[in-house]
Order: sequence, then C-alpha cells, then structure tokens
Amino acid sequence: MSRLKIRFDELAKKGRKALIPFITAGDPNPEFTVPMMHEMVNAGADIIELGVPFSDPMADGPVIQRASERALEYHVGLRKVLSFVAEFRKTDQQTPVVLMGYLNPIEIMGYEEFANAAQRAEVDGVLTVDLPPEEAEECVALLRARDIDQIFLLAPNSSSERIRKMDSVGSGYLYYVSIKGVTGAGHLNTADVEQKLTQIRENTQLPVGVGFGVKDAETAKTIANLADGVVVGSAFISKIEKNLDNPEQAKIEMIELIKSMRQAMDS
Repeated sequence: MSRLKIRFDELAKKGRKALIPFITAGDPNPEFTVPMMHEMVNAGADIIELGVPFSDPMADGPVIQRASERALEYHVGLRKVLSFVAEFRKTDQQTPVVLMGYLNPIEIMGYEEFANAAQRAEVDGVLTVDLPPEEAEECVALLRARDIDQIFLLAPNSSSERIRKMDSVGSGYLYYVSIKGVTGAGHLNTADVEQKLTQIRENTQLPVGVGFGVKDAETAKTIANLADGVVVGSAFISKIEKNLDNPEQAKIEMIELIKSMRQAMDS
C-alpha cells in the first residue's frame, strides 16, 4: 500500500483534510530544499509536492516559473531532485512526497530508469502536467509496479468521461485545477468548486486535492470543507521570492503560513 493511500486513510479516520504544500526543488538554493521539507512537515504538512525545475513550465504562472529559473541556475535537474527525496527519507519515512513536473526530463532519463531511480529515492507519487492518461500506459505500468502513484490533473471543463478515464489510470489522488489558467492566477469561486467536486466524486473513488488559487488560511479552510486535500504553491514561493537575500526569513514566513492554514483547516 502506498504512503499516499495510508495518509489519506489516516486523515479520513480523523476527519481531517490533507495540507499539501508545493515548493520548487533547488529554490532559492539547493541547501534550502530538504531542511524546508522537514520544516513543512513539522508545521503541519501532510504531503509534500516537490517541483522538478523545468525551462518551459507551461502550466505555471510567473512566480513558479521564476522559481524554476533560480533552481536551474544551480543546475538542479531531475536526478538532483531525486537525491533530495533520498536525503529527506533518511529521517522521514512517513510523509508522502510527490514529484510535480513535466514529461521531458523523464523522457530524457528514460521511463524505466526514472521509475527505478524514483523507487530507490522512495518517491510516492508523480504528477506529470503534460502527460495525458491516453499516453500514460507505459509510465503508469512501470510506476505502479514499484508502488508509485501516477497523479493526473482535472480541469474545470473536464467531462465525466474524462474523470472516469483518469480514475481508471491514475492512483493516489486526483488534482483538481480549480481555476482556468496558470498557477497563482485568478481567484477561487467556491460555488464553482463545490459544483465541480460533486461531479468529480460521482466518477471517482480517489481522494481529490484542489489547488491553483489557494492563497491564505481562509481559502484553505473553505477548500478543506469541500475537498480531501488543499494544494498550495505560489503563496509559498512568493515568500521565497520576497526574501531572496534572507532565506531564513522566507522559511519563517512559510512556516507561519502553513501553521495558519493547518489551524484554519482543523478548526
């Protein structure tokens, strides 16, 4: 059984929802990443999404794009990201870690080599933004054989048929992109989210995480009342970008935000 299923099952028994923060690996520098992952867990994160830096992140808004650019300046690629996960695992065997990125670095490494390397690093899930379920058979089979979940993105205009397709191919959880556009753009319409989640739940038994627009504790609480997980990215990366000359201050502000979200979600 994967760590993701174990974690969602544990949370469901306690009547709690998953807080899933995202950071870009290697931003603002490689030394920041693994300690920050541990700090996020200590502050209340249930699952960590670790972004794999990529030069053309089409689904990401400018905040996360710039994070990728900063990480790439340190030559942080897929292999380095896997080494971060392996380092994290030396002292944390419980917290699920999901790699979020694009297909190109995986194809360059090769699907089987990537699957083996991800298994050695003890990665729990892979969310590949530009890999549709219709083309994912080979990757899904290799990952599933190693107890690694392939996670897919749902959009506001995803049909019931497509939701069922992602349910049949994916595992771990489904990630609902709650706004049309890139990360960090626009504002959540909670009525629209609630309506869409009703449709999603009619077509999947997988947990559903909601992201792309969660900016503060109040929004996190609202989404936690509707979904199984709350995914937060740009709000954390903005703390890093604001404090590039003082990463420790960025860490303090990120921890404060996680704690405030956790408290609001549990209240």
